[in-house]
Amino acid sequence: VQLQASGGGLVQAGGSLRLSCAASGRTFSSYGMGWFRQAPGKEREFVSAISWSVGSTRYADSVKGRFTISRDSAKNTVYLQMNSLKPEDTAVYYCAASLGTIGRVTDSSQVNYWGKGTLVTVSS
Repeated sequence: VQLQASGGGLVQAGGSLRLSCAASGRTFSSYGMGWFRQAPGKEREFVSAISWSVGSTRYADSVKGRFTISRDSAKNTVYLQMNSLKPEDTAVYYCAASLGTIGRVTDSSQVNYWGKGTLVTVSS
């Protein structure tokens, strides 16, 4: 199983980025997919999740109204559209997958697969 994250970069505060997570190696219809992030000196934290089968979503309070998660089943890819970015959004962002309900992929201890991170830097 591979989760390949991409799309990170440097952006000014107020700007936008779209992260992509290309999934391969198995069928993910029974999985929840999500994004976590880890800032320097901080623990990894949940950002957003989506149920691959029904498309239901969840967001951390800190990104509600600014970030949107979506999936393209034909491309086996999950996206995270990040708008109105703030310096505090600076972190390495990780794609994740958990077998079962969407709730499992909101908890890092229940993640089955991790992708390599992609760095997002928001300058003030």
